[in-house]
Amino acid sequence: MLWVGLSGGIGSGKSTVSARLARLGAVVVDSDRLAREVVEPGMPALAAIVERFGPAVVGSDGALDRAALGAVVFADEQARLHLEAITHPRIAARTRQLAAAAPQDAVVVHDIPLLVELDRAADYALTVIVDVPQEERLRRLVDLRGVGEAEARRRIAAQATDEQRRAAADVLLDNAGTVEELHDRVDRLWAGRLVPFEANLRAGTGSRRPETVELVGPDPAWRPAAVRLLARLGGALESAAVRLDHVGSTSVPGLRAKDVIDLQVVVEHLAVLDDPGVRDRLRTRGLVVEEGHGRWDHAHGTGTTGGQTWPKRMVSSADPARVVHCHVRPASSPAWRLALLLRDWLTAEEGERDAYAGLKEGFARSGLQASDYATAKEPWFAAAVPRAEAWAARTGWDVGDA
Repeated sequence: MLWVGLSGGIGSGKSTVSARLARLGAVVVDSDRLAREVVEPGMPALAAIVERFGPAVVGSDGALDRAALGAVVFADEQARLHLEAITHPRIAARTRQLAAAAPQDAVVVHDIPLLVELDRAADYALTVIVDVPQEERLRRLVDLRGVGEAEARRRIAAQATDEQRRAAADVLLDNAGTVEELHDRVDRLWAGRLVPFEANLRAGTGSRRPETVELVGPDPAWRPAAVRLLARLGGALESAAVRLDHVGSTSVPGLRAKDVIDLQVVVEHLAVLDDPGVRDRLRTRGLVVEEGHGRWDHAHGTGTTGGQTWPKRMVSSADPARVVHCHVRPASSPAWRLALLLRDWLTAEEGERDAYAGLKEGFARSGLQASDYATAKEPWFAAAVPRAEAWAARTGWDVGDA
């Protein structure tokens, strides 16, 4: 099962996307519908709402008067938080029930308006945000829904900003155009990413880089993507993660690289990746533990000998559109410190960064295959580590906080 979060600001057209995904075959769990269900007459949540906000929020038929309640909570942040404390736990419980009932090969789309506001992006394998500029959403609320402009502005202001949503988005669906254009974007997302993502995840297969080495970038999308992925890893590993970092070439500003995001997680013991609970939480977030390869680092630095290795494990993303190599290293391994040192040294030293870029470009031009690329760079690393250590001693560098 692939667990996808879908969100967008009020007036963005999120429901149109949700309906299209359902038509394509997704199992849609609609938070708005569940929010209505949990406050139906006779439900405990409605009684709690009346107790908190008074009988004026209930109509003559005994049902919740949404307009009356909305007028209160959109104008008062504390009131909105009280409402959420009543409804959200009940909605969450029903959401879990529906997701658990979905077929094993399902793409389950959680249509949740407050995904960003609730800081839920790291709970999903993929977060899809329907993107429409705020002024266009305001126009739609006023012209198409008949909401007064002042009230529409209050509702928009009560939600996350456009910038916050974009930072949370693995996929940003532009809906500033026609419905037909939006449908086309959703169809391509479904066939090109969601369906193969689910298949990879069910098979326990991480997405692989192409065998032909191609350098791109530097890409400003790498850093925010790494932040989102690290949050997912942290959510899956919980307290077992000692620290989480973006490492490798995509973490060095200005450096061309393969479009592969390298991450590092430090744990006390590598056996944590064999915990069924950890594996389930990783899978929910679109991540799989690699078996049979990537179980060691070449040792470099003072006191090491040729051929010496340090243990590690690998976690990959099953997302076909985002290749991720997560190096899980024990706290006892010197490799995790070296990864941070090399990142910061290359960031600080332009000449060393340029020399490394030239080496990489040469390998790419030679037609070197990706499976041989890492090995080919090892002599450079062996020579570079003493220079990086000298820089660290000269500048007082330390690993700092994650």
